[in-house]
Amino acid sequence: MSLLDVPPSRPVRVTAIRGTGPLTHRLMEMGLIEGAVVEVLGRAPLGDPLHVRLGDYELSLRGDEAQFIDVAAT
Repeated sequence: MSLLDVPPSRPVRVTAIRGTGPLTHRLMEMGLIEGAVVEVLGRAPLGDPLHVRLGDYELSLRGDEAQFIDVAAT
């Protein structure tokens, strides 16, 4: 399952970042690495972007970025 498919308020664990190139490196630099716990806090009215909590900080991810982040239930 990708992060894009996760309902709000459900913590999940990152299992992989698919892809290569600058986007993959940028996501990993933000802390989205294997084993990190992420929680979707909400979505914009049209579903994009996603508001997520990662550790002690919050960030917004576009849907086309979130689809490359594989997650599993914690």
